[in-house]
Amino acid sequence: HIEVAAMSTLRLQKRLASAVMKCGKNKVWLDPNETNEIANANSRQNIRKLIKDGLIIRKPVVIHSRWRVRRNAVARRKGRHTGPGKRKGTANARMPTKVLWMRRQRVLRRLLKKYRESKKIDKHLYHALYLKCKGNVFKNKRTLMEHIHKKKADQARSKQLSDQADARRHKVREARRRREERLNQKKEELLQTYAKEEEATKK
Repeated sequence: HIEVAAMSTLRLQKRLASAVMKCGKNKVWLDPNETNEIANANSRQNIRKLIKDGLIIRKPVVIHSRWRVRRNAVARRKGRHTGPGKRKGTANARMPTKVLWMRRQRVLRRLLKKYRESKKIDKHLYHALYLKCKGNVFKNKRTLMEHIHKKKADQARSKQLSDQADARRHKVREARRRREERLNQKKEELLQTYAKEEEATKK
């Protein structure tokens, strides 16, 4: 009966110890061999002394292992435990189509911006491709890059053809001019010979 009374009086000490050590009452360990000495401590100062002497100890934190969680996370990365039976939400709730769309747009727009800044595409092609991206024409970065290379190749080909056509026109123009010059020279020569002949006949 005396022991029960002593234990019941230790409720105060446990409460004070939990306040002093800033932890819960379940984390307070009172030395069962020194119950009389602990029972005499009725102030925070006395409790602090007992803590210092090691008669009252704060129990260590119970370990909550993450080992199983990490193991499952590794398995899930491989695709385990993600079948139909493990799914609670709809496909759209698990990975929203809007999020996928935003990611794709950001990837494509970043690529366009980079190409424009490095002068790989001009602002006109940039704008046309920007609107095409928004119109869901390119499903990923690779298709956009292929389209850009194709466009650039087409532009280069058309420029080459136009340059060739210009060169041909210039060549024809030059040939025509030279021909006209020759004809004019011949005309002048003929006129000069006629004039000389006429002078000779007059004499």
